[in-house]
Amino acid sequence: MNKWYFIFVFSLLLSLALPAQNNYPRGYFIYPVKAPAGLAANFGELRANHYHMGLDCKTDKKENVAVVAAADGYISKVKIEPFGFGRAIYINHPNGYTTLYAHLNDFFPELEKYVRQQQYLQKSWKVFLDIPPGKFPVSKGQLIALSGNAGASQGPHLHFEIRDTRTDKVLNPLLFGFSVSDHTAPDILKLAVYDRNRSTYEQSPRIITLKKSGGQYVPVQGTIILNTDKVSFGITAFDRYSGSTNQNGIYKATLFDDEKPVLRFCMNNISYDETRYLNAHIDYKTKLSGGPYIQHLSILPGSIKGIYEGSLTDGVIDLEEGKIRQIRIEVADVNGNTSTLRFSVKGGKPSTPSPQAGGQLFKPGQFNIFENDDIAFYLPENALYDSFHFSFSKQQTASGIIYKIHNGLIPVHTYFSAGLRAVKPFRDTGKVIMKWYYGEKDEFRKAVYDKGFYRASFRNFGNFELFQDTLPPVITPIGFREGMKMPPGGRLIFRITDNAEDLAYCDGYIDGNWILFSNDKGKTFIHTFDEHTGPGRHELRIVAVDLAGNKTEKKYHFTK
Repeated sequence: MNKWYFIFVFSLLLSLALPAQNNYPRGYFIYPVKAPAGLAANFGELRANHYHMGLDCKTDKKENVAVVAAADGYISKVKIEPFGFGRAIYINHPNGYTTLYAHLNDFFPELEKYVRQQQYLQKSWKVFLDIPPGKFPVSKGQLIALSGNAGASQGPHLHFEIRDTRTDKVLNPLLFGFSVSDHTAPDILKLAVYDRNRSTYEQSPRIITLKKSGGQYVPVQGTIILNTDKVSFGITAFDRYSGSTNQNGIYKATLFDDEKPVLRFCMNNISYDETRYLNAHIDYKTKLSGGPYIQHLSILPGSIKGIYEGSLTDGVIDLEEGKIRQIRIEVADVNGNTSTLRFSVKGGKPSTPSPQAGGQLFKPGQFNIFENDDIAFYLPENALYDSFHFSFSKQQTASGIIYKIHNGLIPVHTYFSAGLRAVKPFRDTGKVIMKWYYGEKDEFRKAVYDKGFYRASFRNFGNFELFQDTLPPVITPIGFREGMKMPPGGRLIFRITDNAEDLAYCDGYIDGNWILFSNDKGKTFIHTFDEHTGPGRHELRIVAVDLAGNKTEKKYHFTK
């Protein structure tokens, strides 16, 4: 190895020790909502299957607070969907950034009118519109919408993002200098220790209780004695802003071994293509088993570098038997407020792992195939983050067969086609539905017959069932009856349910003409009368079709 290698290594280690640098324009963007600056959630916060990709700006627990353009630019896109962002506006700015504003109520009148016209042209409430660049220019501070609670929102707030327009990479908005007061260092609650001679999925981490001593965190027990020569660590930690009790996500954490920086993760930027790798960054098994979020300070074999910076190693530390190592973990927020955890570990002779009870070994970075008389599937090479021994069983119940394809405690990164053997009475290939469930969650897909198996794509292990769906959707009017005279400002509201939960589509027509039904959060279908329906007597027709193609059509009459 020559001197240039050592110069490179030294520079990389130095970059780990120094604060992250960026050239983002501070002060270019203004706070995007007319409410006191305060965050319900920050960038990189841990969520189910994804990182939180922006700031959740508080709106005093109210809807219809003014949302303004954070800088000059033009509206480039509008998105409307039942979940996700709900109602969202994208603005492109001349400095190469895009801002996004989500969970909105009404857009400003001219944009609201344009979007409604496009929805009628496409005959779809759910739209993702590309707006011509010169159509809606905006200036910094201009009203663009009213805040709301639409989509996958659990309370009134504004979700705000800043993206690189060219790459669509999402950037941490707090790096742009927003004035959110913060003089509080993060809290470190727990330390987790892993024996890395074994898969992280086939062990329970050793949880170390911490206390504060001399302004830093230390283990209550003193030196940690280990029966392994390979170890990695994880932490449970959160950040708080001045005057707030919200437990927000941490910005960065750095691992040191005998004062040498080993690994750091930092929430600077994340793309939506990368966000599911959160399931490799956290101890997924512990979280899904009802435990806390634990963030790994190591990179699992099937993960990507992603949020981890400048690493020469994967964060797994080699120990020598009987030798004590000094470990330090620093946890910091965007403003540089830092907490430190110090502890010592003593390596030992690795214990002999208990033999696994059968099961094919699935490994990350390769195709994993499993076939028998009951099921057949394969996992793409980027589907797994760590290895595990696969298990399968089936159970006959009064309603059919439950196929237990391992369990939901192992995360899967990509979709895979699950094939279940076609057995009686499943012969009507157009009506067969595959159901996945684990714990309180479930999903339904239409199953397609293929060479003796019914197949559908899922992204989770767990319990699988087939059933023949012959039940059509149920249409239930809410506050509406046949022949009703509608009051001024009245709306048409319907609840549409199905035994397989999801619908293929649902459309409404007045006097034979398609009308706009919103479906926020997928709960109810609401039509607010507009210029398309004049006074007089009208016929309303609603058509709902489920995943298996079962159709329900209802006709009503009303006077407006």
